[in-house]
Amino acid sequence: MFYSETLPKSAASAAQARRVLDRLEGRADPDALADARLLVSELIANAVEHVELDGGIGLRVDMRDGLLRVEVRDSGPGFEPAPREPDHPQDSGWGLHFMRLLADRWAVDRDGGTRVWFEIDARPGAAAA
Repeated sequence: MFYSETLPKSAASAAQARRVLDRLEGRADPDALADARLLVSELIANAVEHVELDGGIGLRVDMRDGLLRVEVRDSGPGFEPAPREPDHPQDSGWGLHFMRLLADRWAVDRDGGTRVWFEIDARPGAAAA
């Protein structure tokens, strides 16, 4: 199952991205899908907040053999993931922290823009295993 969308650089795009993931209900573990919704919301919000260049935000969702892969692409120059600092303001900077906790695998790729992707084992019943 594969979905690809281009979302506007807008605060409303996080909700749009979650609705794309809603298409997987009944095909993916509900807990894994809830984690993916949180992570995609954070990635879209980061692209909206931190990318100064205009342009859409690419969203790609791929579910195969129980593996859910989500990619968010933007026109920004990329960044180097860093651990959350203990003195960081409590109201921001949680996205990559959650990524480290919830995703099975994730990375940041720079290839003419920035692509942040994550993978989650989303086989139905995977959370109970």
